[in-house]
Amino acid sequence: MDNPTGKWESLPVKLNENIMQTLEELEFTHMTPVQSACIPLFMKNKDVAAEAVTGSGKTLAFVIPILEILQRREEKLKKLQVGALIITPTRELALQISEVMGRFLHGFPQLRLILLIGGNNPIDDVEKIKSQGANIIVATPGRLQDMFRRKADGLDLASCVKTLDVLVLDEADRLLDMGFEASLNTILDFLPKQRRTGLFSATQTQELEKLVRAGLRNPVRITVKEKGVADSNSQKTPSRLSNYYTICRAEDKFNTLVTFLRKHKNEKQLVFFSTCACVEYFGKALEALVKKVPVLCIHGKMDKKDKRSKIFSAFRELKSGILVCTDVMARGIDIPEVHWVLQYDPPSSASSFVHRCGRTARIGNHGNALVFLLPMEDTYVNFLSINQKCPLQKFPAIKNVDDVLPKLKALALSDRAIYEKGMRAFVSCIQAYVKHECNLIFRIKDLDFAALARGFALLRMPKMPELKGKSFPTFYREPIDTDTIRFKDKNREKHRQKKLAEQKAKPEAPRRSFIKNKSWSKQTNKKEKKKKNAAKRKRNEGSEDEDMDELLKDTRLLKKLKKGKISNEDFDSQMTAGQDS
Repeated sequence: MDNPTGKWESLPVKLNENIMQTLEELEFTHMTPVQSACIPLFMKNKDVAAEAVTGSGKTLAFVIPILEILQRREEKLKKLQVGALIITPTRELALQISEVMGRFLHGFPQLRLILLIGGNNPIDDVEKIKSQGANIIVATPGRLQDMFRRKADGLDLASCVKTLDVLVLDEADRLLDMGFEASLNTILDFLPKQRRTGLFSATQTQELEKLVRAGLRNPVRITVKEKGVADSNSQKTPSRLSNYYTICRAEDKFNTLVTFLRKHKNEKQLVFFSTCACVEYFGKALEALVKKVPVLCIHGKMDKKDKRSKIFSAFRELKSGILVCTDVMARGIDIPEVHWVLQYDPPSSASSFVHRCGRTARIGNHGNALVFLLPMEDTYVNFLSINQKCPLQKFPAIKNVDDVLPKLKALALSDRAIYEKGMRAFVSCIQAYVKHECNLIFRIKDLDFAALARGFALLRMPKMPELKGKSFPTFYREPIDTDTIRFKDKNREKHRQKKLAEQKAKPEAPRRSFIKNKSWSKQTNKKEKKKKNAAKRKRNEGSEDEDMDELLKDTRLLKKLKKGKISNEDFDSQMTAGQDS
């Protein structure tokens, strides 16, 4: 898969001279398999549903046909006539696609591109379209849906898209995973039926199959396999990816990470954590502990909406550095020359593991990925190999590991902001652990809370329902009143002192009896209730989630094998029987 299939001149259709010149300038001398398969079909009025591993060059597979189709139109597009629409799940991916498209548009000054993503004022987007025009739109679903409602602001986008030639849904499987189905249906209702449509994804799902049937007319299905792999289900990661795992105790995990990062200072690295709070805390810690290396943080709950885009762009330009992130960076994002993808926390969904790894070893380049596992999580290695077709090899032991936890404690003692971030991160980590899809491997009852707290360099254990009634003799609480820890930010500290004074001045309220709360990790919010109800309705209609059943079945077998309850022969025969059925 990672080897090129041929030069652009070998396409059965001749490409525009300006496109060929840009390809030459970008040093894209050869096509990837997904490009050679999709481009001719798109240009022959075919709808395309393409599945290819991450990093396979899907963006050019639709950017080039869009430009060819629009510049060949008999009736040229006017300023407010939309000819192509590209919808993608995240603003980072939308920004990336618009940058690629922008490089090619230098040769097509008559075509106007606009980017519609969250993070800026929608009225500004309306004015931009009205003043500059929009022949090609790259958008996230929420902002695009909002633009269709802006008729009162002087924008009739429904009329603008009547000239639409091409619709592309990039990372279509994730569009549905992230709950954009309703938005997509609303948008599709505005679009003309006579159009070319392309669905591009890294994985196929039942929901995606429904979208294919609803949105495409007799689509050509394209599945791009890894080079030398006979079965498309055999390996889901790029063949030039070296995929490793390491086992370390909870209290040694952060020390091991810091030591690794210090030894790879001159390389570009992504570090994935399970929650936004962990990114905030450990990102600050790495800034202080890994010297002379740029450390950037990105997650889905950043306070300033445009901050993510700026950080993403800044990291892409770096030659070396560390990006601490959540799964907001796991899909479709193309960052040049990422040497290592480090998964400090395994993702809640097994499929996300593959997508995280795919941020490196892209389009023929070599790359490395390493996941940190606790001793009780070692079965996850076999689980990934069997269920995600993602084999891992053990990483050589990291020697001379530095103990940085005392320094992290000192940081928390010197700044209340660090102390509070650490407490929030610990709580969020436990909440995320409960939500692991592979809950037979990642079991909360097996988690050593004291060791985990030591690994977070906490000064004290937080008050949370999961810890109520438990004692932690192996956790050393710092002999300090944590209320005396001050914010380094003088304004924040002044505000805190004011609130403390107000609380002391208030008369003590009579104690009220409270209804006992469930553990935070067991509480179900409204969204989760809706999901459960929807799943229940789906089961009643006779639709079983066979993949999840198979995952659970395989995991149980692995547990039995590990505990010696079944032999290797029994394990192999039952696994084979399950695959043949």
